[in-house]
Formats: sequence, C-alpha cells, structure tokens
Amino acid sequence: MKKNHALNSHRPLHGRGLFVASLLSLGLLAGCSDSSDRPRQPPEPEPLPFQELFDQGINRYIGEYTPMLSEENPDNSSILDHTFGAGDGPLCLDGSEYVMSTLDAGSEDLLIFLEGGGACWSELCAATPNADPGIPQSGILDPDRQDNPVKDYNVAYFNYCDGGIFGSDIDYDTDGDGQADRFQRGLHNLSAGLDVTLTNFPNPRRIVLMGSSAGGLGTTQALPLVRFQYPGVRIDVVNDAGVGVARPDQPEYLELLFDDWNSRAFIPESCPECIAEDGHLSDYHVWQMDQDPDVRRGMLSHSDDPTFALAFLMIGFDAWKEALYPEMQQLEDAHPERSKYWIPVGVGHTFLQAEPDRTAGGVPLMEWISLMLDDSPDWQSEQD
Repeated sequence: MKKNHALNSHRPLHGRGLFVASLLSLGLLAGCSDSSDRPRQPPEPEPLPFQELFDQGINRYIGEYTPMLSEENPDNSSILDHTFGAGDGPLCLDGSEYVMSTLDAGSEDLLIFLEGGGACWSELCAATPNADPGIPQSGILDPDRQDNPVKDYNVAYFNYCDGGIFGSDIDYDTDGDGQADRFQRGLHNLSAGLDVTLTNFPNPRRIVLMGSSAGGLGTTQALPLVRFQYPGVRIDVVNDAGVGVARPDQPEYLELLFDDWNSRAFIPESCPECIAEDGHLSDYHVWQMDQDPDVRRGMLSHSDDPTFALAFLMIGFDAWKEALYPEMQQLEDAHPERSKYWIPVGVGHTFLQAEPDRTAGGVPLMEWISLMLDDSPDWQSEQD
C-alpha cells in the first residue's frame, strides 16, 4: 500500500534541537540580544551526512509504503511479520510479496539485520527469489546464546529477495513477452522496511547494522538510509562476507552492476574515485566513513571465499587473497579508530549465522564484536 506524507512528520527531535526547543518553551531565550544594531544572521546549517546521496534520490521511497498486513508470527508470538502487497512497490524477484519482521525485546538498542542470498544481473542470475516470514534464531540472531553481544536487542530483520543487494530499482522482461517477470526492487523493500523499523523503534540509543553475504554488501546501501531515518544515533556496521572486493583492475564490472540494478544514485557524483580503477569498493567505504563520524565498521571475511572468488567474481583464490588484505588495511588506515577487520584462514562464506564460533588471531567472533560494541581499546584487526 502506498501513502503520501511529509517525510519528517514522524521524526522525533534529537540532541541540540530538543534542548533549544525546551528553552524556548520556558521563555529563557527571549531576552537574548546582540549589542550590535546589525541584524543577526542565522548560522549556516551543517551538511547532513550523505546529503549528496539524498539529493541524488536514494531516499525517494522513504515514507511511501505501509504494510498490507502486520501480524504475529505463528511460530513465535514475540515476532511481528510485516507483509507488503503486490503492485508498484515492494516485491520479490519472482513477483511474490515482500515480508520483513521485527522483534521488540524492550531494549534501548536496535539490531538491523540484512539477510543474504546470491545476486542477479546480466551475466548471472542466482539469487533467492522470495521471502519467508519470521526471524531465523541462529548464531548472532539467537537470543538464548549467552555470548551473543546483541541477544537482548530489538531486531528488525530484512529478508533478501531482490538479487540486487537491497539497492536495485528495475523490472525486467526476460522472456520477451512484453510483461515484466523479474522484479529487482530492493530499494523499495529496504525503504519500506526502514519505515516499519522507525515506526516500531523510533528512539534507539544505538543501532547495530549487520548483514551477511549480499546482506553484507547491502549494509553499504543501507547505511545512508539508516542515517536518514535516525539522525544523530551511533551506528556500528558489521559487514559479514560482503566486504567489497570485486574484480581487480576492472572498474567496469562495478559499473555494470550499478547500471543493471539502476542503483547509480548510490555513488556520489563528487567522488569519481568511489568506483576506483583498482576495481574494488574500498574507496566508497572510505567516503562513507568520511561523511559520517558517528559510524564504525567491522569487516569479516574468510581468507578464501569460494562464493565470491569462484562463483560470482570468477577470479580465483589467489587474486582474491591478493586484494582482500590490502583493501581491508586501506579502510583501517583511513579511519584507524573506527574501522577494523577480522579474517580467519580457511575456505568458507559468512560467519554471523553459519560459523559464529570461529576465531581469528585467537579472538572468537562473538568476543570481537563485543569489544567493538563496548568501545574497548582491545578491539583490533585480527587475522590468522
């Protein structure tokens, strides 16, 4: 269902705005004056993080859709499933309804989790085509796991079913019959889900944005929109197996993806190096961290990831490893206090749900994430 309303009509006052509003209501600012006769000029507003991307339209679907149905999950009454109807809005790859879920644990903290499940573009289409209700309670999503640093958090869980890492916005007619049959509407899905998230959790103390595989890559797309919904709230990003290593020295590969998914608006026009000549996304990640000082980012990867190195990128393990470590170090060098990586030696893909007990450099994953969220000086990059 589509709705039209002012984008900021449901946005709470934060920080300095709330303080000034309180003083005005008490009349404490009424007597303030300047000894000069010159009219006082209002201060120049500070630019919002990612304002350039908003000007390019990445927030065009925020505030546009409401769920057709929000109901208790039949297997877990603490989970609400939010289903969006078919039409010109949220939709899965095969044309089925999009559904995302929330869990209210009564916490001040919020976990936004982006699921993974392949990718679909002109070279290859191998992606999850539909969405299931519920939240799979395993690994980092298991509320009963004692060493889980986010076990008590409120949760907004985003199914992934667009094949375009949550940023796609295009329909395709793949059989040539004149009717669309492949619906890549990740930006619709992400935006609609973030509206649900804001409605259910309007004032979190902090946000942890996590994603695995395509969801890890999706955290890159989601970060500016999460910031749009939640100005001034600290965001910790944990990117699991979507670290942005692509085809070395082939920037045209990334260009193809953004064009095929109609997601070019996510790349700032002022940053031509964001799709760098080296073919990777690290310069874009650095630009994002430059934009937003209230963001920290942890990057997780196997030393040998067959899903990327062999299946999707087709570059082989040697080229993968030759790119992986320098790219992750580039992120840390740019923001040494806010960007770290965690890389165990081994063949595999994703950790947060599939291998939550792994260690790197002798540090278990759950402990490493805890150190990150606790602002511990012991939070350091780790590798075997």
